Amino acid sequence: MKAKQRFLIAVAVLGLLMTGPFIISSLLVWLDMKADERDMLIRLLTSRLPTGTVMTLFGFAIGVVVLHKLFKQYIEGLLRMAETLRLMLNANRDFRVSLDGPPEVRQLAAAANDLAAQRDALMDDVESQIARAKASVEEEKNRLAALMSELAQAVVVCNLDGRILLYNNRARLQFKALTQGPTSVSGGALIGLGRSIHSILEKSQIEHALEVIRQRLAAGKAALANFVTTTRGGQLLRVQMVPVRASGGEGEAALSGYVLTVDNITHSIEQEGRRDQALLALTEGSRAALGNIRAAVGNLIDYPDMETELRERFVKVVADEADKMSQSLDRTMAGFSDSLKTRWPLEDVLAIDLIAAAQRRIGDKLDLPSKTEEQDDALWIKADSFSLVLALTYLASKLQDHYAPRELRFRLTSAGKLAYLDLIWAGPAMSSETFYTWEMDAMNVGGENSPLSLRDVIDRHGGEIWYQREKAAHRAFFRFVLPVATPEIGAEAEDRSRSAGRPEYYDFDLFNFADKSIDLDRKLAELTYTVFDTETTGLEPSKGDEIIQIGAARIVNNRLLHQEIFDQIVDPEIPLKPESIPIHGITEDMVRGKPNIDVVLPAFHEFCEDTVLIAHNAAFDMRFLQLKEERTGLQFAQPVLDTLLLSAVVHPNQESHKLEAILERLGLQIETRHNALEDALATGEVFLKLVPLLEEKGITTVRQALEASEKTYFARIKY
Repeated sequence: MKAKQRFLIAVAVLGLLMTGPFIISSLLVWLDMKADERDMLIRLLTSRLPTGTVMTLFGFAIGVVVLHKLFKQYIEGLLRMAETLRLMLNANRDFRVSLDGPPEVRQLAAAANDLAAQRDALMDDVESQIARAKASVEEEKNRLAALMSELAQAVVVCNLDGRILLYNNRARLQFKALTQGPTSVSGGALIGLGRSIHSILEKSQIEHALEVIRQRLAAGKAALANFVTTTRGGQLLRVQMVPVRASGGEGEAALSGYVLTVDNITHSIEQEGRRDQALLALTEGSRAALGNIRAAVGNLIDYPDMETELRERFVKVVADEADKMSQSLDRTMAGFSDSLKTRWPLEDVLAIDLIAAAQRRIGDKLDLPSKTEEQDDALWIKADSFSLVLALTYLASKLQDHYAPRELRFRLTSAGKLAYLDLIWAGPAMSSETFYTWEMDAMNVGGENSPLSLRDVIDRHGGEIWYQREKAAHRAFFRFVLPVATPEIGAEAEDRSRSAGRPEYYDFDLFNFADKSIDLDRKLAELTYTVFDTETTGLEPSKGDEIIQIGAARIVNNRLLHQEIFDQIVDPEIPLKPESIPIHGITEDMVRGKPNIDVVLPAFHEFCEDTVLIAHNAAFDMRFLQLKEERTGLQFAQPVLDTLLLSAVVHPNQESHKLEAILERLGLQIETRHNALEDALATGEVFLKLVPLLEEKGITTVRQALEASEKTYFARIKY
């Protein structure tokens, strides 16, 4: 029962105590009186009733005032003290109970403060002992973190669901540079703790690389995989994957995640293409010059006695053509002397591992059995295993659709520097036109599309493919001709420094993060949040005021990530109100030339995708976003938590729930007020402090927090 309800009950009881005995006594006397006595009593009461009523009401009013005073001093004072004590227990150790109110309450407050001081002394002693015990471990961790952060390669660690657990500064910068379109205006990146690596790298390629690693682990070989992929912006990335092994597990069960090292090879590939074109132009351009030189030299040799003038003309031809060739060669060398010599990378792959991956893929996708026959177990090939397995699966699906073979067979042989990989089946003969169509069409297997054709894959490997019949055995096969590679020697040592990173960039508890969408019934501490704030031209969104700054940060695994932020000034396309400039400090010069809301809002929408939103006085900020839905076509449909309402839930007896007041209560500081990013970070700190206070009240999920917020008085505010 709420305190105000108890006060109303106390007032009602006071009224009954003052009037009840008189009414009951009068009723008993009335029932015992005769008729003439009752008439006399009525005349007496009629003449005296106004005076008695006034006296009763006056006494009742005095009693209510006294009762209200006692209620404020004892009941509400003790409730505020209880809220303060909970603050001291869970949110702000340095907070103390105010020594006000009646003497008894002040004595209780002083005793509570003494107990808090004693508790703090004990906690300080325990914390100092823990700090000393952890000092050496922290020193080692920080050393590894520094090494991780300064590695020249981009390193990303993920769990098996593809959620990012760690990334170094190089990865952050590299993926930030890869960001295309509107996201780039905010400085936001595609990478972040708790985000999915599948938004950057193809999920099918990640799964294929994991499959290769499992095969190598089962065979006792070096557990690594390599592949090349293309980003949404058309950038080429070379990726190497190594596993993160869980303690106590064996085989596939030993995998708890994986480490990716990423190199952007776009520039080198483009440079090589330009170099090839230049070499081709140099070759073609030199043919005519060489022809002229050869003809001139031939004449000089055939006619040694030719006239001097004619000889000089032939010699001049040789000199001129040689000079042209020299100039052309110099231009080519000047333009490409520093270029890289990297071609589209093909990795060394044990051929039987590739066949095993293809067999598993064909079995899973097509439910088509396959066997192996003649195989060279020691044969290594140069290949992009992902595209080759896709090509084999594609051919198997085509055979299944057109010839329905009962099973497939794989054969592997070699001849010098070439490897022959045969896909064999029993069935009728195939026309050359059919095979040509299959070879040139884009590959599609079970709804998985690829822009590559079978011919593209073969050309990428510098190989060949053909269709051939075995008439005696009534079989046919596709033969892949591939380059042979040098076998691996030994196992590569794993870089242990990959298991650490700077504190801003890692959180290993996320190994247990489940790949789910927003679940309102999950615990508050388990979800991912985007805490944000806006600065605007004014306080009336419905009357034309506009957003001029959006600031946001992410909360992952109950940690506020100061490095994963969104901070963008917006051109409102209307004049700023002079009276608002001193508040937020943003001037006309600062917004001029900045992107407008049509560019910024899609970037912010992507930044906070799949997260719960948090804001202080969220109704105000959300109203600005809602008014832009029709213009931008973007809707922020995720749940929204409001720290103003949550503070009112936790501390209903506090007089103020402004951000400044909450920060003071919780012992938090803010550097610059009315800066969108600073306010967002402060709001995030407030939310993290409120979570344990909400749990004490039995509010542990987002759904419960939303339901409790809706019941507060402040939830009635509309903008």
